Amino acid sequence: MTLHEGDAPILDPASAEWISVLTAAGPDREAGLVRLHGLLIRVAVHELHRRAASSAVVGVELDDVAHQCAADAMLAILDKLDTFRGESRFTTWAYKFVVLEVSSKLGRHYWHRHPTTVLETEDWERLPDAFGVDPGEHAERADLVKAVQRAVEETLTDHQRRLFTAIVVNGVPLDAVVSQLGLNRNAVYKAVFDARRKIRVFLVANGYLDERRPGQ
Repeated sequence: MTLHEGDAPILDPASAEWISVLTAAGPDREAGLVRLHGLLIRVAVHELHRRAASSAVVGVELDDVAHQCAADAMLAILDKLDTFRGESRFTTWAYKFVVLEVSSKLGRHYWHRHPTTVLETEDWERLPDAFGVDPGEHAERADLVKAVQRAVEETLTDHQRRLFTAIVVNGVPLDAVVSQLGLNRNAVYKAVFDARRKIRVFLVANGYLDERRPGQ
């Protein structure tokens, strides 16, 4: 949808209803706020559960963080309500605020729990089996680790190397890296994905992996 300056956005009925109640006054607006807050909490809980394996936020703490995320997202949504132009459904637009809050809070949570972690520190012995290799299948695991180190040095950019080392080698959660470096979450994910692909190509070319083996 292309809007010219001064044009009013053309909204789908559900989005128009949301905007109507949230810009109203009195009981209608209060009911809309309660409804929106409930939706945002459910999204926050879902997103936190989805990332639970890397965040270690569970139980009562997860519920508390979900409510914080929902509350902060709601304030941001109401503050930016007049910027909603209807390119997507209102709920889709609103949910993005929750996801951003979840990422931000999980990142801060990690650094609060692990204040001494250094992103540049390399602990190759903790290298996960990120390329579909069972350590028991490879007689010389040390050789494989050295091969990955060589691939990292020879095939990755400095940016990819830093992110791969932090996230894959040292196991720092993606959200924590995003928080620490002030980067875009999707850009970090893509950089690590591209790094893993380059390393896998190197390992296959040098006989450390079977190219037919599923990899990441």
